[in-house]
Amino acid sequence: MTFQGDGPLDTSGVSGGGGGGRGRIALGGGAGLIVAIVAVLFGVNPGDILGGDGGSTPSVSSGSSGTNTGIQSQIDSCTIAKANTDTICRIVATTNSLDKVWPTLVDGYTKPKTVIFADAITTGGCGSATSAVGPFYCPGDKTAYFDPTFFTTLSDQLGGSNAPLAQEYVVAHEFGHHVQNLLGNMDQAQRLGSRGATSGSVRLELQADCYAGVWAEHADKGPDAMLEPLTSEQIGDVITTAKAIGDDTLSGRNDTEGWTHGSAEQRVRWFTTGYRSGDPASCDTFSTNRL
Repeated sequence: MTFQGDGPLDTSGVSGGGGGGRGRIALGGGAGLIVAIVAVLFGVNPGDILGGDGGSTPSVSSGSSGTNTGIQSQIDSCTIAKANTDTICRIVATTNSLDKVWPTLVDGYTKPKTVIFADAITTGGCGSATSAVGPFYCPGDKTAYFDPTFFTTLSDQLGGSNAPLAQEYVVAHEFGHHVQNLLGNMDQAQRLGSRGATSGSVRLELQADCYAGVWAEHADKGPDAMLEPLTSEQIGDVITTAKAIGDDTLSGRNDTEGWTHGSAEQRVRWFTTGYRSGDPASCDTFSTNRL
């Protein structure tokens, strides 16, 4: 268990969608930014999605942007207690916690929307995507997208943890991208490119990991805290997952030219930096020479 108490969750900003259809990925705007944010936040090569020329729009299976009634029904039934046993409700509960924590840390924070989808989805600002791209945040519609089956892939195929806090870290990472969108960090990333050890993409992803750590530090504090006091074992579950989705772990080599997310060591270190400090200011990956 990570969530404490019972009662309903706020599902007003969460909806279900996706399922079936054919479509095309349409990643417009600044390619470096959109590739980094939409194409793959957990290790898939952006070039594999955009095509060899880095700008084509290959056909993919894509879903409807309408509501998936089965997922929506499950979302509507979520309670805090169910978040400790049900993956969809865990996503919802984590968004509730994030939306409690971030307004205390960022002036003018506004809540993103969240879509929990199956198979594929058409976004409101970043084209269409399948489950293969993993969780992602679309700055065009300020929405975080999650297919719950990713967590099975993460644990069974990538070597990550399937423990609750590890899954919540994934959600917090995507909300970290929303915070970046609000603060203007994405503009910095776009200017620094989408690939390489010191690229804007790597800096953006490591900062989102750090922001996830900041959330974790605050999420079990105060009278309104939704999380029970976190244990070192639970933090260890997050570290296991962060290691599993490092660029070097996923590729099996240390060739940094194609990096988009940072190494396993970097992802762990930046999450830990945020968790130990609890301060978003400690997450300035754009000013440091030591990523």
